[in-house]
Amino acid sequence: MRIASLLPAATEIVGALGLADDLVAVTFECDRPEGIRATRPVVVDTALPAGPTPGEIDAIVRDRAARNLPQYELDRDALRDAAPDLVLTQDLCRVCALPESTVTEALADLDLDATVLTVDPHTLDEVLDAVAAVARAAGAPDAGTDLVAGLQERLTAIDQAVGGRPRPRVLALEWVDPPFLPGHWVPAMVRRAGGEPLAGIDGGRSVATSWEEVAAQDPDVVLVAPCGFGLDDAVAQAEEVRERLPGVPMVAVDSASYVVRAGPRLVDGIEAIAHALHPDAVPAPPPGRITRLS
Repeated sequence: MRIASLLPAATEIVGALGLADDLVAVTFECDRPEGIRATRPVVVDTALPAGPTPGEIDAIVRDRAARNLPQYELDRDALRDAAPDLVLTQDLCRVCALPESTVTEALADLDLDATVLTVDPHTLDEVLDAVAAVARAAGAPDAGTDLVAGLQERLTAIDQAVGGRPRPRVLALEWVDPPFLPGHWVPAMVRRAGGEPLAGIDGGRSVATSWEEVAAQDPDVVLVAPCGFGLDDAVAQAEEVRERLPGVPMVAVDSASYVVRAGPRLVDGIEAIAHALHPDAVPAPPPGRITRLS
């Protein structure tokens, strides 16, 4: 099957299923399986400029949304040449990836007869369901069953490691300028890691707030997980948050890989957060995933 993945999480799922050879098109953000972006046509790119600060990104995104301008650009010629049988897309967040409506319109205009699977998980359980759905659509249901079972086993191991221990009050921030409280599966990640999530909405969208409201939550730990940023940037932004919340321990995480991407590595993220919250109960993750700032 020829698979075009227009969503980094879906590309990662396809790779984890052992189907990387079936990928015929990816996005500019697809970095798992390693090297996939260099060996496949990139059919989705960002419409945003390179290098802005979080505050500038927020302003640019809001301005483009107000003017009904896209946040992403689809290379229709490259998609036509890829001739996919299956297209993986999303409609969860127009800021995070190309929306489904743009994809279906392009397929119709290009006269491409491809199956479209929209991957729109809102919760951690739905992420696991999405893994199984991609496997079925790609003709590999058994691989999906095995992958989900392995992820569930790892989650159970975390539950057992942190069960019965004191649960620190954790405030997760998905953005820092302005601050955004977490949504979707992030509160569940904190909970499964042995923390008590503050604010945020299970299964809902992240919500902008103020620093006064952030401080009023009185957290034991702040998890700085800025959407789309890796660990180095998360650490730098955590340093800025620490100036606003002096004395509160900060945990910075590679959010782009382990928090906001709705794929198998969310479990890696939960393991890393669990170690940050309970270092004497959960093994340390590989370097580069998380940093605790005292």
